[in-house]
Amino acid sequence: MEISRIDDPLDPRVSAFRDIRERDLTGRQGLFVAEGEVVLRVLASPHALCRPRSVLLAENRVAGLAEVLESLPDDVPVHVAGQGVLDSVAGFHLHRGILALGEKPPAQPLEALLAAMGDDAVVVLACGIGNHDNMGGIFRNAAAFGAGAVLLDAQCCDPFYRKAIRVSVGAVLRTPMATGLEAMAAVSGLKAAGFRGLAMTPSAGVTLDQAPRGGRVAIVLGAEGPGLPDSLIAACEPVGIRMSGGFDSLNVATAGAIALHHFARGA
Repeated sequence: MEISRIDDPLDPRVSAFRDIRERDLTGRQGLFVAEGEVVLRVLASPHALCRPRSVLLAENRVAGLAEVLESLPDDVPVHVAGQGVLDSVAGFHLHRGILALGEKPPAQPLEALLAAMGDDAVVVLACGIGNHDNMGGIFRNAAAFGAGAVLLDAQCCDPFYRKAIRVSVGAVLRTPMATGLEAMAAVSGLKAAGFRGLAMTPSAGVTLDQAPRGGRVAIVLGAEGPGLPDSLIAACEPVGIRMSGGFDSLNVATAGAIALHHFARGA
């Protein structure tokens, strides 16, 4: 491992890390910036589906990450800077002191992704999820309960946005996914592959505890507030979560976690 010192925020070797917040909004042509030790460890692990491209650290973080840095491929440069230089590069105070540039995995066609799954696979289809905290939470839950993939329609936000990756504790980097889908076509594709499409909605007559487990299952989640469109609910089996106290809905990531726990724990 070779570590290079950065003393100038305008050094071209760290140009990809410059003005992170603004560039989060415009994208990086297939690349992403991840932040924090937990996420870096996932990116450097054999479980990652993404390829690390470079790392930028505060000088006081190097010793504690020595084994992680040694595990990176030989062609991944590691740059070190003082906190002031690091903050100037990022455009804000980076108290975690750890940034990594990664390469998104190749896009996967839905049919190929589903064909590789087992007979009792559970997947999540997210529709219109625009909040990056919720997106990160959905991926974290999917990884925690062993979902085979997270499928995103074209109205969802980018799961590789830095905050979504951080909230997911790196799960975005290791979870198979298909993105940019048309929701109704995705439901049709899931059904053709033998998946039951279960639309999570408070208006359902069937509650989650009544829904049978086993077989291929797709948990369909919609945005908080508007929820899933009626046409999509009609194309699936509507399922709700039994509640009390006059509440009729939960945070979408929380609802997804409850549904994943129900179906992923087997018959």
